[in-house]
Amino acid sequence: MLETLEIRRLLPGSPHLTLVAKWQYEQWGNLSPKTSQEAWQEELLRECSFDGIPAVLLALVKGYPVATASLVEADMETRRELSPWLASVYVLPEWRGQGIASRLVRKVECEAQSVGITRLYLFTPDQQALYHRLGWKDKETLDYQGVSVSILTRELASRRG
Repeated sequence: MLETLEIRRLLPGSPHLTLVAKWQYEQWGNLSPKTSQEAWQEELLRECSFDGIPAVLLALVKGYPVATASLVEADMETRRELSPWLASVYVLPEWRGQGIASRLVRKVECEAQSVGITRLYLFTPDQQALYHRLGWKDKETLDYQGVSVSILTRELASRRG
Protein backbone atom coordinates (compact mmCIF):
# COMPACT_ATOMS: atom_id res chain seq x y z
CA MET A 1 0.00 0.00 0.00
CA LEU A 2 2.88 2.42 0.70
CA GLU A 3 3.93 2.28 -2.94
CA THR A 4 1.03 4.70 -3.43
CA LEU A 5 2.34 7.11 -0.75
CA GLU A 6 2.55 10.65 -2.08
CA ILE A 7 4.06 13.56 -0.17
CA ARG A 8 3.11 17.06 -1.28
CA ARG A 9 2.72 20.54 0.12
CA LEU A 10 -0.51 21.43 1.84
CA LEU A 11 -1.64 24.57 0.05
CA PRO A 12 -4.12 27.31 0.97
CA GLY A 13 -7.57 26.18 -0.09
CA SER A 14 -6.79 22.49 0.38
CA PRO A 15 -9.79 20.41 1.47
CA HIS A 16 -7.44 18.74 4.00
CA LEU A 17 -6.51 21.92 5.89
CA THR A 18 -9.18 21.56 8.60
CA LEU A 19 -8.29 17.89 9.16
CA VAL A 20 -4.56 18.58 9.51
CA ALA A 21 -5.26 21.46 11.92
CA LYS A 22 -7.46 19.11 13.99
CA TRP A 23 -4.71 16.45 14.13
CA GLN A 24 -2.12 18.99 15.21
CA TYR A 25 -4.33 20.73 17.75
CA GLU A 26 -5.34 17.45 19.38
CA GLN A 27 -1.72 16.31 19.51
CA TRP A 28 0.03 19.53 20.61
CA GLY A 29 -2.65 22.03 21.65
CA ASN A 30 -1.59 21.53 25.28
CA LEU A 31 1.68 23.32 24.45
CA SER A 32 -0.31 26.44 23.53
CA PRO A 33 -3.06 26.44 26.17
CA LYS A 34 -4.37 29.90 25.22
CA THR A 35 -4.83 28.93 21.55
CA SER A 36 -8.16 27.69 20.18
CA GLN A 37 -8.49 25.11 17.42
CA GLU A 38 -9.68 27.89 15.11
CA ALA A 39 -6.61 30.02 15.84
CA TRP A 40 -4.43 26.94 15.32
CA GLN A 41 -6.01 26.45 11.89
CA GLU A 42 -5.41 30.11 11.00
CA GLU A 43 -1.73 29.70 11.91
CA LEU A 44 -1.53 26.49 9.88
CA LEU A 45 -2.99 28.34 6.89
CA ARG A 46 -0.23 30.96 7.21
CA GLU A 47 2.32 28.11 7.07
CA CYS A 48 0.94 26.79 3.77
CA SER A 49 3.13 28.04 0.94
CA PHE A 50 4.05 27.07 -2.58
CA ASP A 51 7.81 27.02 -1.93
CA GLY A 52 10.46 27.86 0.64
CA ILE A 53 9.78 28.29 4.34
CA PRO A 54 7.26 27.80 5.85
CA ALA A 55 6.02 24.53 4.39
CA VAL A 56 3.40 22.04 5.50
CA LEU A 57 3.79 18.61 3.95
CA LEU A 58 1.00 16.09 3.69
CA ALA A 59 1.40 12.35 3.12
CA LEU A 60 -1.45 10.72 1.25
CA VAL A 61 -2.20 7.10 0.38
CA LYS A 62 -4.55 6.82 -2.59
CA GLY A 63 -5.54 10.44 -1.97
CA TYR A 64 -6.34 9.85 1.71
CA PRO A 65 -4.35 12.00 4.18
CA VAL A 66 -2.39 9.84 6.65
CA ALA A 67 0.40 12.08 8.00
CA THR A 68 1.88 15.55 8.09
CA ALA A 69 5.09 17.42 8.93
CA SER A 70 6.16 21.06 8.72
CA LEU A 71 9.19 23.23 8.12
CA VAL A 72 8.86 26.48 10.07
CA GLU A 73 11.04 29.42 11.11
CA ALA A 74 10.16 29.09 14.82
CA ASP A 75 8.52 26.33 16.82
CA MET A 76 9.44 27.07 20.43
CA GLU A 77 8.55 30.39 22.05
CA THR A 78 11.44 30.15 24.50
CA ARG A 79 14.07 29.36 21.86
CA ARG A 80 13.43 31.92 19.12
CA GLU A 81 17.17 32.12 18.37
CA LEU A 82 17.06 28.60 16.91
CA SER A 83 15.81 28.38 13.34
CA PRO A 84 14.43 26.77 11.24
CA TRP A 85 12.53 23.81 12.70
CA LEU A 86 11.14 20.47 11.63
CA ALA A 87 7.75 20.55 13.36
CA SER A 88 4.41 18.84 13.73
CA VAL A 89 5.39 15.36 12.54
CA TYR A 90 2.17 13.37 12.94
CA VAL A 91 1.09 10.01 11.52
CA LEU A 92 -2.39 8.61 12.06
CA PRO A 93 -2.15 5.76 14.61
CA GLU A 94 -3.25 3.09 12.15
CA TRP A 95 -0.48 4.10 9.72
CA ARG A 96 2.40 4.17 12.22
CA GLY A 97 5.32 1.77 12.02
CA GLN A 98 5.47 1.80 8.21
CA GLY A 99 8.20 4.38 7.67
CA ILE A 100 5.89 7.28 6.84
CA ALA A 101 7.33 9.59 9.52
CA SER A 102 10.85 8.84 8.28
CA ARG A 103 9.88 9.67 4.71
CA LEU A 104 8.26 12.93 5.83
CA VAL A 105 11.33 13.91 7.87
CA ARG A 106 13.60 13.24 4.88
CA LYS A 107 11.29 15.29 2.63
CA VAL A 108 11.39 18.23 5.06
CA GLU A 109 15.19 17.96 5.14
CA CYS A 110 15.24 18.09 1.32
CA GLU A 111 12.93 21.11 1.31
CA ALA A 112 15.27 22.87 3.75
CA GLN A 113 18.36 22.00 1.69
CA SER A 114 16.70 23.30 -1.47
CA VAL A 115 16.65 26.80 0.03
CA GLY A 116 20.18 26.63 1.42
CA ILE A 117 19.46 25.57 5.00
CA THR A 118 22.30 23.53 6.52
CA ARG A 119 20.95 23.00 10.07
CA LEU A 120 17.50 22.14 11.39
CA TYR A 121 16.06 21.85 14.90
CA LEU A 122 13.16 19.95 16.40
CA PHE A 123 11.77 19.25 19.82
CA THR A 124 10.07 16.12 21.05
CA PRO A 125 8.98 14.73 24.40
CA ASP A 126 9.13 11.07 23.38
CA GLN A 127 10.31 10.33 19.84
CA GLN A 128 14.06 10.75 20.30
CA ALA A 129 14.80 7.19 19.09
CA LEU A 130 13.13 7.82 15.72
CA TYR A 131 15.13 10.98 15.12
CA HIS A 132 18.40 9.44 16.33
CA ARG A 133 17.94 6.67 13.73
CA LEU A 134 17.58 9.42 11.10
CA GLY A 135 20.84 11.12 12.11
CA TRP A 136 19.55 13.80 14.46
CA LYS A 137 21.73 14.66 17.50
CA ASP A 138 20.76 15.74 21.01
CA LYS A 139 21.24 19.43 21.76
CA GLU A 140 19.54 19.84 25.15
CA THR A 141 16.67 18.77 27.38
CA LEU A 142 14.39 21.32 29.01
CA ASP A 143 10.95 21.91 30.43
CA TYR A 144 8.60 23.48 27.88
CA GLN A 145 5.04 24.36 28.89
CA GLY A 146 5.25 21.83 31.73
CA VAL A 147 6.56 19.01 29.50
CA SER A 148 10.11 17.65 29.47
CA VAL A 149 11.32 17.83 25.87
CA SER A 150 14.54 17.20 23.99
CA ILE A 151 15.80 19.62 21.38
CA LEU A 152 17.62 17.82 18.58
CA THR A 153 19.57 19.18 15.64
CA ARG A 154 20.46 17.87 12.20
CA GLU A 155 23.32 19.04 10.02
CA LEU A 156 22.39 19.01 6.34
CA ALA A 157 24.78 18.93 3.41
CA SER A 158 24.82 22.17 1.46
CA ARG A 159 23.23 21.97 -1.99
CA ARG A 160 24.29 25.46 -2.99
CA GLY A 161 27.57 26.78 -4.31
